[in-house]
Amino acid sequence: MTDIEKPKRLSRNIRVLSLVSFFQDTASEMLYPVLPLFITSVLGASPAILGLIEGVAEATASISKIASGRLADLRRRRPLVAAGYAVSSISKPLIGLAGGWPLVLVGRFTDRMGKGMRGPPRDALIADDSTPANRGRAFGFHRAADTAGAVVGPLIGLGLYQLIGQRLRPLFFIAFIPAALSVGLIFLVRERPHPKPEPDETQVRWFGLHPARLPRSYWKVVSLLGAFALVNFSDTLLLLRATDLGFGFTGVVLLYVLYNLSYATLSYPAGVISDRVPRRIVFAVGLLLFGVAYTGLGLINTSAWLWVLFPVYGGYTALTDGVSRAWVADLVPPEEVGTALGTYGGIAGVGAFIASLWAGLAWGSGGQAPLLIAGVAVLLLAVVLLVSGRRLDARV
Repeated sequence: MTDIEKPKRLSRNIRVLSLVSFFQDTASEMLYPVLPLFITSVLGASPAILGLIEGVAEATASISKIASGRLADLRRRRPLVAAGYAVSSISKPLIGLAGGWPLVLVGRFTDRMGKGMRGPPRDALIADDSTPANRGRAFGFHRAADTAGAVVGPLIGLGLYQLIGQRLRPLFFIAFIPAALSVGLIFLVRERPHPKPEPDETQVRWFGLHPARLPRSYWKVVSLLGAFALVNFSDTLLLLRATDLGFGFTGVVLLYVLYNLSYATLSYPAGVISDRVPRRIVFAVGLLLFGVAYTGLGLINTSAWLWVLFPVYGGYTALTDGVSRAWVADLVPPEEVGTALGTYGGIAGVGAFIASLWAGLAWGSGGQAPLLIAGVAVLLLAVVLLVSGRRLDARV
């Protein structure tokens, strides 16, 4: 079958993995908009502690992504994916048991460890079942299904919150149910043999990675994406900004649902477009939306603007999340795709840790300063990428 015909078809594995992600994200996103309120109001922690928790969580995911990405190239991928989803499932009730923020930190550490374990092997399975001609479509479909869970999950959480007397803690235990279902669905994935890297003991190793095997074009792109991550702090701080502007729990959840609805709706079209034009262009447009959203959130003084800016922010995520994974996978040979995706995830995660830490410390009473700094910086980065980034368009 030709590459022209393939873009119209998505494999069974991609559809199953998308369903797995839907259920896991339904579980996770029942809780994500709850976390800022749970940590700062129920447990009495500060915004700096919230930033620390999320920063450590993302750093944990980063380190585990580097290791799991390499293992995904050397071994079978499905067991790594199953283990990662199982570990994340256990973290939900663990956070529900917390009487103080340290146990929340442990729970988020566990959750992100699982995310790091499963992410690169799962993305490598998607890359295995796609080609450069339809890879954007494949990752876009997966991100759309994953994010549909982020629309359904908060709505379920909000309904349950009202049914159980506006208590937050029980939600962490109920969320275990769809999380466990996602683990069971993984065993419907049919992994096929994938090419493995040839051992070369003359190369210097770094955490099991042979850096020389990844081309210069890959490192250029990943360096750029890593620089962006330094100002891309945790979304929990954006939800905290909504709280600062007067939104209660219900308003924050509905705002988060609106963001994810925008993200889910636009992810698949963004992936399809990235198969037809350079992925760099789609990603850069996404950065423009990021800059507009962050700058706007830093400037506004009335809550009504949140209903406009959060869907804009969802557009940013749709145009960058799946597209960046497809972009990275395009730049490396098939036997190194797990390593490439894991290393990219690790670098981006370290950047997210730094971003969440400095933003949490600089948050103050409303968060305007870190939002404006990040927004303006990314607007400039997007313009540079649009004007002078053609050398980043190479594919293997």
